Amino acid sequence: MEETTPRTETQDAQGRTQTRVLGDWTAARFAQPGVLQKARADLQRSAAGAAWDLQGAGQLDHVGAQVLWNHWGRKWPDEIEAAPGQRAVLERVAQFTVALPPRARLTLRGHYLAFGAVLLQVLRHVRGFVRLMGQLLLNLIRLARAPHDGPWRDVSSHLYGIGATAMPITALVGFLIGVVLAYLTSQQLKQFGADAYIVNILGVSLIRELGPMLAAILIAGRSGSSITAQIGVMRVTEELDAMRVMGISHSFRLVMPRALALAVAMPLISVWTTLAALAGGMLSADLSMGITPQYFFNALPQAASINNLYLASAKSVVFGIMIALVGCHYGLRVKPNTQSLGEGTTASVVTSITAVILVDALFAVLFKDVGV
Repeated sequence: MEETTPRTETQDAQGRTQTRVLGDWTAARFAQPGVLQKARADLQRSAAGAAWDLQGAGQLDHVGAQVLWNHWGRKWPDEIEAAPGQRAVLERVAQFTVALPPRARLTLRGHYLAFGAVLLQVLRHVRGFVRLMGQLLLNLIRLARAPHDGPWRDVSSHLYGIGATAMPITALVGFLIGVVLAYLTSQQLKQFGADAYIVNILGVSLIRELGPMLAAILIAGRSGSSITAQIGVMRVTEELDAMRVMGISHSFRLVMPRALALAVAMPLISVWTTLAALAGGMLSADLSMGITPQYFFNALPQAASINNLYLASAKSVVFGIMIALVGCHYGLRVKPNTQSLGEGTTASVVTSITAVILVDALFAVLFKDVGV
């Protein structure tokens, strides 16, 4: 089988040193891991001032010719033997190769200005987010005064899209997390003969922390990004501008229904995810430690009090509102182009997950004595 790896060989022929170029010098070959580095290493080992023979190369495209041209210092070697097609490719590369502009070095003033730009950007986001929260509060007061004018059909639609359709994936991930957590915990408890405490560990950790957190992170990635994309597409298609022209409030018809739907759906999804995780943990405990489901059910109420469930549900409501507001915030800031839509969706997911973790840490500090 013919060797196609791009390489060079140096040999002495007729009293002169000659470097032969072998293999396929093509973009497809250089795209393979390590091939370009090996070819450059071969070129560095080639003798200086040697004659070059390219006629042994299988293929030579513009990428391969550029590699050779750069190694030659962007000038023709003194002696070169090449086929007419290879010479034509090299001449074309030589014609269009330009010197790269020097890399700009960022000065201390540049660092200062870059930091200031990032700080101002963060402050603009914080100000916009606080304004959105205030508008949501005013809209809730308006809804309380005239409930018959509320966008209940939108709330119902989002409740189904965000809550009901997310149940399979949250249950699957929760179940698998429960299995993994129970299995890893059982390995440690067996060493101390404390098998029965696995119910306490799973009960408190899943009901109070991991269940709500896992559900919130999944919903932030799934529904938070969807919210940003939906509103962003409305910006691209100028539907937001049309709503403003018709006097329809964005915050009342777009933000509030999603916030209400997530505030209602998140506690339910959190409980659903926690139950799936407990089922996975119970199954793993039965298989690895012999803890029967009957014992698990009997010991769980003593291990984790009902206050943990109340606290988890309260956190989930805040998680839901945060995810909805972050998604809407970035959706309303999308510019009418697809690049901004992609950037906004990515920023929405990252910010939502970060906000969920920060809120969870705040709840942990404020309610550290609740439910223990």
